[in-house]
Amino acid sequence: MLNGFGWPHLLIIAVLIILLFGARRLPDAARGLGQSLRILKKETQGLRDEDEQRNAANNTTTQQPTTAQPQFNPQQLTPPQQAPTTAEQTQVNHEQPR
Repeated sequence: MLNGFGWPHLLIIAVLIILLFGARRLPDAARGLGQSLRILKKETQGLRDEDEQRNAANNTTTQQPTTAQPQFNPQQLTPPQQAPTTAEQTQVNHEQPR
């Protein structure tokens, strides 16, 4: 991806940054960037520590027993009901009160 990206390109980018921010503000910007990166690193490490503690706490708790699956009994099944034919449907429709 960066095959054609070399030292001349980095030099041009460095010159542009100096022109945009000025030589006086560059140390302050670099210091602020460094502080931000340190804070980010500390926070991500804190999150990792919390995850490790949570995982350790979950692993030490007792395992819940698994529930037994009900056994399949074919005698408990009811036969499927057949759909009424069109003659039966018309008879049922005429019997219902209006």
